[in-house]
Amino acid sequence: MPRSATPTPPLDEPHLQHSTKRRVSYFYDPDVGGFAYPYQHPMKPHRMRMAHALIGAYGMLGHMQVVRPKRADELALTRFHTDEYIQFLKSITAENYMEWTSNKKFCQTDDCPPWDGLFDFATLTAGSSISAAHSLVTGHSDIAIAWAGGLHHAKRAEASGFCYVNDIVLGILELLRVHARVLYVDIDIHHGDGVEEAFYTTDRVMTCSFHKFGDFFPGTGTVGDVGKGRGKGYAVNVPLRDGLSDERFVQTFKSVIGRVMEWYRPGAVVLQGGADSLAGDKLGVFNLSMNGHAACASYMRTFNVPLLMVGGGGYTVKNVSRTWTYETAVAIGCAGDISPDLPDNEYLEWFGPRYKLEVLRNNMEDYNSSEYLEGIKERIWENMRDLPHAPSAGVSGIQEGRQTWKGDDWEEDDSDMDDLDKRISRAPFPRSLVAHHNI
Repeated sequence: MPRSATPTPPLDEPHLQHSTKRRVSYFYDPDVGGFAYPYQHPMKPHRMRMAHALIGAYGMLGHMQVVRPKRADELALTRFHTDEYIQFLKSITAENYMEWTSNKKFCQTDDCPPWDGLFDFATLTAGSSISAAHSLVTGHSDIAIAWAGGLHHAKRAEASGFCYVNDIVLGILELLRVHARVLYVDIDIHHGDGVEEAFYTTDRVMTCSFHKFGDFFPGTGTVGDVGKGRGKGYAVNVPLRDGLSDERFVQTFKSVIGRVMEWYRPGAVVLQGGADSLAGDKLGVFNLSMNGHAACASYMRTFNVPLLMVGGGGYTVKNVSRTWTYETAVAIGCAGDISPDLPDNEYLEWFGPRYKLEVLRNNMEDYNSSEYLEGIKERIWENMRDLPHAPSAGVSGIQEGRQTWKGDDWEEDDSDMDDLDKRISRAPFPRSLVAHHNI
């Protein structure tokens, strides 16, 4: 089996791009790779363990604050999800799966089967994203990475699309404690429907999803889906076709996001980096290279706004691991300095036959014509035309039931709840949720 001729040396400070250096926190639980969906299910949590090994082999861990997050407890999960739904998830075992599969109240499709350890996995993914968001809120980080997160399909009381708990919504709620406006950007091949739905009636969160549309799960996310009520205009959807190439994707992404950032002026950004939009993904139909995918993270980094980077889909595990490793380097600011030859690591044999830090495009035809993409952008500009710039949220924090976050503690508040509060559960996060310590 081919190996690197010499181990990749740790990154030295002179190699880092000091002019653009950021304080990066990296949230990783070593247990994540030990969880397993049922046999032959395409979702493989082991991909996070592979990515972590590769990140470490490249010497990047020494240039980030490495944090093992605490698991989210039931109180934290019910800040968005219903009590009944969380109790149902907690009750699932391998012995009572028939109750799960026959219960269409909480799962209307067959893509979220029961499996041993499901609830523990959900608390891990949710805890990772909440902890990462908290590091941004407290000013410990400029960029926070939680590759275990990004499960964007879960609804308030329903599992969907391999997702049982929506860690992204929970992370955004944490960011809203301090930031008046949060922008959510999704580059998974599937529409970020769960996150969009959660914030569909508020202007406190703007969602922007780039995804395959047309006879493809979940079947939502047309350019005409723009939000409702107070949130009308604050959902942006970019429906795309098969074979999406780097050039057309990156140009469209920068054009849309550049205008959104200038107009919305968010206090923080969440980037969902689902890797099923890569070429060669087992469930994907796009044709993006690793560099094309990573260009999105690189572009978001240039705005110097607190940035939460989470994972998502991705079913060719070696390519997922490669890409999230490279995007970690992008976050640190050393992507131009790491070797294209994979360093020796515990999972090197998984990356054959090409032991390179790359995901190459194939010869797929790109059905996203320039005319089609220009038409989509024109409709997006029209949807945004009458919206106010940087809408005011009115308060610095978000109300949670009868309590309002005042920076350091919760205070009783008898004021009426706004539209967003009517859409979410009301329990605050316990202070003990986040552990800022090295693994």
